[in-house]
Amino acid sequence: MRAYNFAAGPATLPLEVLEQAREELTDWQHLGASVMEISHRGKPFLAMARETESDLRELLAVPANYRVLFMQGGGAAQFSVVPLNLAAADATVDQVVTGHWSKRALDEARRLVRHVNVAADESASNFTTVPAPAALRLSAGAAYVHYCPNETIGGVEFPYVPATGAVPLVADMSSTILSRPIEVAQFGLIYAGAQKNIGPSGLVVVIVREDLLERARADIPAVWSYRNIAAEGSMFNTPPTFSWYLAGLVFKWVKARGGLSAMAERNAAKAGRLYAAIDASGFYANPVARACRSWMNVPFTLRDASLEGAFAAEARAAGLINLEGHRSVGGMRASIYNAMPPEGVDALIAFMQDFERRKG
Repeated sequence: MRAYNFAAGPATLPLEVLEQAREELTDWQHLGASVMEISHRGKPFLAMARETESDLRELLAVPANYRVLFMQGGGAAQFSVVPLNLAAADATVDQVVTGHWSKRALDEARRLVRHVNVAADESASNFTTVPAPAALRLSAGAAYVHYCPNETIGGVEFPYVPATGAVPLVADMSSTILSRPIEVAQFGLIYAGAQKNIGPSGLVVVIVREDLLERARADIPAVWSYRNIAAEGSMFNTPPTFSWYLAGLVFKWVKARGGLSAMAERNAAKAGRLYAAIDASGFYANPVARACRSWMNVPFTLRDASLEGAFAAEARAAGLINLEGHRSVGGMRASIYNAMPPEGVDALIAFMQDFERRKG
C-alpha cells in the first residue's frame, strides 16, 4: 500500500506521474533505452525539453522577455548564484529574513556582496510572522531585494508580494511554485528547487528577466552564469536529464487537472481543513500568525511534547509518514504540496482526532 507522504522535500510526487515513469523507464519513446541513457543533445531529448519549458511557460503565463533555465545545484546553490549574477561585489542588496532559508540566503549574500541591508528580520517572533509591507526598510538603488515567499520549516507565508519599484525582486519559490497563479512580471527573478512541487531533487528552475542576464560578474564560474545557461538553452553542461523529464510529466499532470487556478482552489481547501482541525482542538496548536500561515507546510505541536514520538510512530503505522518537524524546531509538520490528495489530509485529520481521544 502506498502511504500518504507528508515530507517537506523531497516530497510526494503524483502517483500517475510515477506510474508513467515506471512504464517508460527502460524504453522511452520506443528508443530501446531510458531517458537517462540518451544524449541530452539528441533530437528526442531536445524536443522533450522544449515541450517541458513550453508547458511551464503556459502554466505560469511567463512573459516573452523572461528566460526559463533548468539548472543543477538545487535552491541552496542559488543563494550564491543570485548575487554572483545580479550584483557587483561592491553593490548593495536587500535581504528579507523570515526563517531558516532566507537566513541561509542572507549568509551567502554577506560572503559575496559588500553591502547587505537586512530589510526586515522576523526573528523576534521566532519566525512566526512576516513583516508588514510598510515595515520593509528597502535601500535606494539596491541591486535586488531577496525574499522567501514561503518558509518550509516554519510554515510562514507572505500574503502579499513586496513592492520594490524599479529594484528587481528575487523570490525563492521552492515550496510555493505551481501551487497557485502568480504574476511573473512582478519579479526580476524566481528560482525554485524541484523537490516539492516540480519533481525530484537535482533540478532547479530559474525564471529571469532578460535584461538581468547582463549583470553577471566577469569572474563568475562559467557553469553558474545565467547568461551562459540561457545562451545554450540550459545545455551549457549536461543537465539533470531524469529530473527534467519528470518535471515535464508533472507539468502535464497539473495542466490536466485544470492548471494553477484549480491547484489553488484545491490547496486552499486542504490547508483550510487542516488548520480548522488544529484550531478546534485544545490538544494541537499551530504557532504561526493566522495572517501568514502557509498553504504548503503546516507545523503543529502537541499539548504534551512527550507524546510526539508516539504520535509519529502510530501515524507511520497508519500509513501517514514523514510528519516529524524539522530537527531545528521539533514538533510535527504536514507538508501538503500539489501532489498530496485531499484524501491524505482527511486521513491525517481523522488520525489526529483519534489520537487526541486516546491520549488527551
